[in-house]
Amino acid sequence: MNFKTLELVDKKLRWIDQTVLPLEVSYKTSDDYQEIITAIKRLEVRGAPAIGIAAAFALAIAAEKEQDTYDEFILKVANELRDSRPTAVNLFWAIDRMLDIYVKYANESTEDIINELFYEAKCIHKEDIAMCQQIGLNGATLIKDGDTILTHCNAGALATGGIGTALAVMYTCKEQGKKIQVFADETRPLLQGARLTAWELQQENIDVTLITDNTAGMLMRQGKIDHVIVGADRVTNNGDVANKIGTYAVAVLAKEHGVPFYVALPDSTYDKSLETGDEIIIEERSSEEVTKGFGNQTAPDNVKVYSPAFDVTPAEYVSYYITDKGLQKGMREE
Repeated sequence: MNFKTLELVDKKLRWIDQTVLPLEVSYKTSDDYQEIITAIKRLEVRGAPAIGIAAAFALAIAAEKEQDTYDEFILKVANELRDSRPTAVNLFWAIDRMLDIYVKYANESTEDIINELFYEAKCIHKEDIAMCQQIGLNGATLIKDGDTILTHCNAGALATGGIGTALAVMYTCKEQGKKIQVFADETRPLLQGARLTAWELQQENIDVTLITDNTAGMLMRQGKIDHVIVGADRVTNNGDVANKIGTYAVAVLAKEHGVPFYVALPDSTYDKSLETGDEIIIEERSSEEVTKGFGNQTAPDNVKVYSPAFDVTPAEYVSYYITDKGLQKGMREE
C-alpha cells in the first residue's frame, strides 16, 4: 500500500488520522494510551481489526509508562479500551490476548512483562497482515475478469493492519490482472465510503465509482452489480453480521435482485460467545454527526435523532463468508 494505517515507532504508535481524509494525509504519533483511546473514539483509528491492533499497542504503551500498582492499572486501562467502541469484537479479542500475556508473565521482572506485551501486540499486527492477504486470495476466487463489485463503508487497509478485508479481494484481483469495477456507497452519515474507500482505491489505481447510498438498488435492478462485498465488526455463532449502518439494507437489496452478498472477515471477528445478532450491543453515535456533519448544519435545531453506528444482517442474507481460513457458504438460498 502507498500508506501505513498503523505502525509502532520507538514504542510509540503512529497512525493516519482518518478524520481529515481525503483532503489531507496526516499522521499522529503518541506514547500516551489515553490519546490512543481518544483517537479510537474520534474515529481517527477505525475498522474492527485496526481498533484491535491499536488497543494492543495502547496496553503495552501504558505498561511501559506506569510500572507501578500494575494489576489495578492494567485492568483499568483494559476497561477504558473496551469502553471506547462497544461493537467491534476485535477490540475485546485483542485486549483479552494482551491480558493473557500479562497474567502469564506476572511473576517476571517489569522489563520482561513490558517486552512480552510489546511482542504480543506486534504479533497481533503481523497476524492481521497475513490474514488480510489470505482473505484477498480466497475471495478473489469468486470474482471473474470484468466483474463489478459494490461495497459499503470502508473495509480496506485503513480499517486493518494489512490490505483490508472486503477491499483485500479487490486489491488481489488487480494483482492477478483481473479488470474490475467498484461501486462505493458513500455511507452516511460519516461518509467512510466517500472519504476513505474511494480514496484508498484511487491510490491503487482501481476503477471506482462513488454513489449515494440510495443508488445501490437502482444499479442492481439495472444489472450493473455482479457482487456485493462488505466487511464485519462482529459475526455471531449463527452467522449474523454486525457491520456499518446501512449494510442490512444493501443485503436485502442484493437478495431481492439475485446479487451474491459476501462478508469478508478475519477469524478474530467471530464472536463465539454470542449465539445471534440480537445479543450484539449496537453503538449509538452523537446526534451532531447527523445534524451537523463536518460542521455544516443540515437539520433543524433540537430535532430528535437516532444514529446507530451499526446494524445486523441476518445470516440468511449472506451468500459466502470470505475468511482467512477459506470460503464458508452462507445460509442464503440462491
